Amino acid sequence: MADCIFCGIANHEIPSNTAYEDDNIICFHDLEPQAPVHVLVVPKKHIACLDDLKEEDRGLIADIMLKIPEIAADLGLENGYRVVINNGEDAFQTVKHLHFHILGKRKMTWPPG
Repeated sequence: MADCIFCGIANHEIPSNTAYEDDNIICFHDLEPQAPVHVLVVPKKHIACLDDLKEEDRGLIADIMLKIPEIAADLGLENGYRVVINNGEDAFQTVKHLHFHILGKRKMTWPPG
């Protein structure tokens, strides 16, 4: 998708501070971190939000969920981390490309915001 910033990052058209990348996923440090460690895990395939997932995306999402603990370990998040998905306007999804936030290196509160 030509006007999607995350597609631009995934296609290396926009620079990022990449923490991990493979054929299907890119993970980079958030420009406005909400924790000492705050990265975004983004599928390279453009999927606008959770509501747009299709059956064919099952393997991709499983791969992301299995990769998140490895990324967290590589980032030194041995004391725990939070994974967040913002879905839609009311959840403050500002980029319409599915992404997973990994936040760590600080105590998290509950309930969140």
